[in-house]
Amino acid sequence: MRTSTLLVASTNKDKLREIKDYLSNLRTIRFRIIDLDYFPGLPDVIEDRQSFRGNALKKARERADGTGLRTLAEDSGLVVDCLGGRPGIYSARYAGENATDEENIRKLIEEVKDFPREERTAHFVCVMAMVDPLTGEEIVVEGSCEGIIELEPRGKNGFGYDPIFYVPRYKKTMAELSLRKKNKISHRADALRKLRDAVNERYK
Repeated sequence: MRTSTLLVASTNKDKLREIKDYLSNLRTIRFRIIDLDYFPGLPDVIEDRQSFRGNALKKARERADGTGLRTLAEDSGLVVDCLGGRPGIYSARYAGENATDEENIRKLIEEVKDFPREERTAHFVCVMAMVDPLTGEEIVVEGSCEGIIELEPRGKNGFGYDPIFYVPRYKKTMAELSLRKKNKISHRADALRKLRDAVNERYK
């Protein structure tokens, strides 16, 4: 089995650990996974595309070009159906450029509060892009997790919109689930499973 270095375009240690776990049992290639801490001088990537896919690919391509390494990047967020897909790619800064999770939640609740519960359907989206600068190969996958937006936050686990994202199959918000369970059903876990399958298929 060949070994290749994979740069994960993130400094989030929890995210890095999850990615390592999912990609540790590939049948076709072994990845030595590193993160952006190895390249402190890299300029920020401006996320100016109009889709999760566009932003994920831009981050992966720019980091791959800047380091010469195969690179994995992602873009994720919350899509609310009754709001026409908002907050979408602006999820992290919905209430302003430096908004806190609580501020984003308050704004979202204010916007959906007049809709009946059955119309407040939503899903988390995660798009992952893997780019090889040497061959030009690109793998893009999308994961999702379905839920309903609640008007009262519940739960202390998780982050972002987790306290108001109700998961019907468990009858709990994402923030009420254990971290282990969340990592099995989340949009990121779904994307990682698809990425693992795509890599096994590509390099078999």
